[in-house]
Amino acid sequence: MARILIVDDEKSIRAALRDILEYEGYEVEEAKDGEEGLNMILKNSYDVALCDIRMPKLEGLEVLLKAGEAGRSTQFIMVSAFGNVENAVEATKRGAYDFITKPPDLNRLLVSVRNAIEKSKLVAETVDLKKRIFKINEIVGESAPIKRVKDTIDRVAPTEARVLITGANGSGKEMVAKQIHEKSSRANKPLIEVNCAAIPSELIESELFGYEKGAFTGAVKQRIGKFEQADGGTLFLDEIGDMSLSAQAKVLRALQESKITRVGGDKEIKINVRVIAATNKDLKREIAEGGFREDLYHRLNVIPIHVPPLSERREDIVLLADKFLYDISQEYGGIPKTILPDAMQHLKSLPWTGNVRELRNVIERLVIMCGDEIMLDDVRLYASFGN
Repeated sequence: MARILIVDDEKSIRAALRDILEYEGYEVEEAKDGEEGLNMILKNSYDVALCDIRMPKLEGLEVLLKAGEAGRSTQFIMVSAFGNVENAVEATKRGAYDFITKPPDLNRLLVSVRNAIEKSKLVAETVDLKKRIFKINEIVGESAPIKRVKDTIDRVAPTEARVLITGANGSGKEMVAKQIHEKSSRANKPLIEVNCAAIPSELIESELFGYEKGAFTGAVKQRIGKFEQADGGTLFLDEIGDMSLSAQAKVLRALQESKITRVGGDKEIKINVRVIAATNKDLKREIAEGGFREDLYHRLNVIPIHVPPLSERREDIVLLADKFLYDISQEYGGIPKTILPDAMQHLKSLPWTGNVRELRNVIERLVIMCGDEIMLDDVRLYASFGN
């Protein structure tokens, strides 16, 4: 049942609105002034607040503003006897869902309340989804090496510094990039990922910078590149060590000037992008061998983060395995299975050349193929696949 708070200093107005809304099946509470209304909003959860604009102690627009600053998702419908354009515009600018004049038209009021409740549900679902995504991208582990990684993420995420993430395949470099983005001020903007190793060298420039219609055979219409798609957000260049030298030169220019030019075009386009790069290669050796630009390396390597292989953080295997057991059971709609102690000890002793990615694959295989209790013989049998 939707909860509605009526904030108005006129008792008769509160009573009339309450009768209407309770008749429609809503749960209704009242506040006699703005100060009481704000306190109730901060302490409780309401889908909608019907809030008068002019009240003693705290005016309605101040209640709206302070509730927003506190992160409350309550949708405000401002109600006022002074139905001028200035009040409506100001209320909307401050985040009000709607503005209704007194005495309110009954049908208009009920439609507005229903729509505001729907928006409140959508906002709550979005917040919940973001929390679940953040949980999925959570870096699991309490070992000293992984604690250093998490500490660096917490320090660098709120800044605009570029980050170069290094580590073996499957160690979790992409997870680190996602955590940096999600903990940054750009979290509400896009995180655009580019796997430089998966794109042919002749296509990487058009993929990154886009192209104009007619730039080459097959370019039948203009295309926006990854840099423009990430404007205001974060661009994650995964496996940047595999990028061609010509593309590296253009990326360097984009980082230096915050501008790009589409393939086949001459117009400079301003961009506001934070770049995070990752590689499993030794870029210093690549520089020495002429495969990577030293100037680009120094542009990217403002904050280096090395993600340790699983072999250097074996004490985290228990935590990771438990997380994967839970996640996989959620995906398959079952109850999480249990790995017996001797089986877990054997998991910890394996080489894990594929790192965290390989561990997850093995846990998923065990969940599918084994009973409720995963035993040592199960691990010996199924964890040997692909090792």
